[in-house]
Amino acid sequence: MQEITQFVSDHPMLCLAWVALLIAVIVTTFKNRFSKVNEISRGEAIRLINKEDAVIVDLRSRDDYRKGHIANALNLTSAEIKSGSLGELDKSKTKPVIVVCATGSTSREPAENLNKAGFDRVYVLKEGISGWSGENLPLVRGK
Repeated sequence: MQEITQFVSDHPMLCLAWVALLIAVIVTTFKNRFSKVNEISRGEAIRLINKEDAVIVDLRSRDDYRKGHIANALNLTSAEIKSGSLGELDKSKTKPVIVVCATGSTSREPAENLNKAGFDRVYVLKEGISGWSGENLPLVRGK
């Protein structure tokens, strides 16, 4: 126990950073566990697209979207979703909505905002477009 006390007194910033990181992980874990937005695999996304006519919302920049996106995906930014500027997506409140970003790390908040806007079935694609293209699944270029 004395070694721990000595370590903490010798390295207060390192210990503070560790505690902050631990708290962030715990908060994120609880937030994700009790969220109405679920993370889905590529296989489940394909099933929703093919069987239930799911709508894909691609959050990436216009340039990245043009370089390659999932067929029929709508390109909306997080800011557009937050402000309620949903365009033609607004007509799809009864369909499943799959929110996609580059790596799957920034799509949860926009997906939560869509859920708050009245979309009942909102999902986040695990690993985003990088996971999709990593499995050589089709991407559409241009537009």
